[in-house]
Amino acid sequence: MAVSYKKLWKLLIDKDMKKKDLQTAADISSGAISKLGRNENVTTAVLMKICNALKCDIGDIMEIIPDEPKGGDDDE
Repeated sequence: MAVSYKKLWKLLIDKDMKKKDLQTAADISSGAISKLGRNENVTTAVLMKICNALKCDIGDIMEIIPDEPKGGDDDE
């Protein structure tokens, strides 16, 4: 499974915030912002700080992308 933070970036646009604004508001490192930008894993502490700063729930900033099933066209 993979993680996607597209919801976070859309939320920042809605709130007229830049990544630097989020970094300051949530008191997280630039490295954490970079990891988020690459859809890499970050700690739950970072995610909690973001949710706190944006007054939202974890599902508002990220989603889990299931792996594609392996194999042929057995489903069709």
